[in-house]
Amino acid sequence: MPILEVAVAARKMVMANRTTHADRIGEPGAVVRYGRDGTLEMVNLIWGLEPAWPEERPFEVVRSEGRAFPGNRCVVPASLFFHNRRRRRYRFSRVDDDHFYLAGIWRPATPRWPSAYAVLSVDAGEDVRPYADRQMVVLPRGMQMDWLDHRVPETDILRALPAHTFRAELWDDGDVPSQAELAL
Repeated sequence: MPILEVAVAARKMVMANRTTHADRIGEPGAVVRYGRDGTLEMVNLIWGLEPAWPEERPFEVVRSEGRAFPGNRCVVPASLFFHNRRRRRYRFSRVDDDHFYLAGIWRPATPRWPSAYAVLSVDAGEDVRPYADRQMVVLPRGMQMDWLDHRVPETDILRALPAHTFRAELWDDGDVPSQAELAL
């Protein structure tokens, strides 16, 4: 399938739906996956897979090493991700300011949990390692179909990107205008 189909699925989103990764665990976020009819679709799923016990925290990130992901793959559109270290929050974006996708998996709804997704993680790459031991699997644009269609071996995809791909910035949530401020 052409890469363009992911972009077409993204454009078909209803404006009221999220078109980005969820801000917090348990909130809806956009994922691109194959639907029941075999076509690409962008849907809103809850970020965080069902925990084994109701009182446990959902699985928002799944370690990829030593596992195979034969089905229920998805990609999560993103332009940045965050890590916390020593009570400080750091924002990571690509040096070239390009958006990307996060490699993920999704699960259908169960009687006690809605349809949900989690992002896969790997050992942190050189750019992220000063801030965290692990990071989400980032797919540059053009690689999203490699993940969804099993075109490339998982070991070639589930790894950190090379050094000098990301910039890290200390992030103060106060810098972000509220929705009400944007409407003025």
